[in-house]
Amino acid sequence: MSDATDYKIHLDVKYAHGEIVDVPAVVDACNDPWFNQTLTQVNDSVVRLGVLEGQFHWHKHDDEDEFFFVLSGKLLIELEGETIELGPQKGVTISKGVMHRPRAPEKTVVLMIENSSVKPTGD
Repeated sequence: MSDATDYKIHLDVKYAHGEIVDVPAVVDACNDPWFNQTLTQVNDSVVRLGVLEGQFHWHKHDDEDEFFFVLSGKLLIELEGETIELGPQKGVTISKGVMHRPRAPEKTVVLMIENSSVKPTGD
């Protein structure tokens, strides 16, 4: 498992309201070890797709919660003193202010739902 330091984070909204969201097309087009694309905006929140392999850095979001839902692969979310393991069709909400570090020991596809104001790299 490599350490992902060159994150590809796209905050632009890829799909407009009424447009079909094609997750497999986004995943198939991804060649980066740590890729994040905002798929759509729902009111003040966004749905983001992560195609992940490796690890992110420790970070937190002071004012926003963050929801992770695994579509395929395995996501480990390290917290101080605990690691949450998510497989396909499992999700968890990380509360605002909680230090965390996502890790993907294999290629993993994740949906994230959060406020559009969240900075994916943390505050």
